[in-house]
Amino acid sequence: MHSASGLGELLRIGDLEIRPREGLALAGGRALTLSVREFALLTVLASHAGRIVSREELYRQVWGGSLRHGDRCVDVYVHKLRVKLANAMPGVVAIHTHVGFGYRLDSMPSHSFHIAATDS
Repeated sequence: MHSASGLGELLRIGDLEIRPREGLALAGGRALTLSVREFALLTVLASHAGRIVSREELYRQVWGGSLRHGDRCVDVYVHKLRVKLANAMPGVVAIHTHVGFGYRLDSMPSHSFHIAATDS
């Protein structure tokens, strides 16, 4: 179940809870230790829970500018965030990659056609 009506309100995706006003993210009831950028990235993904957010849009909302060709900072921070979420919620894949489109935060597993697209 998703509840996200604004970046200032409580956001819940599965066992993940984000409190933007407090700068707090909880996974399974335990606080995550996130950098400012990781928290902002998680908040943006959570505010679009279940929908794909492009790398360009993530960059615009988290870094406040236009993503330059070849810049991989979004991917680096998504990886860091994935590692922290995986450690906090073993067995749960929360951030899904949609090759050529962007990233999606969801407590549901990714569809096999997206996984198959990354194998080639």
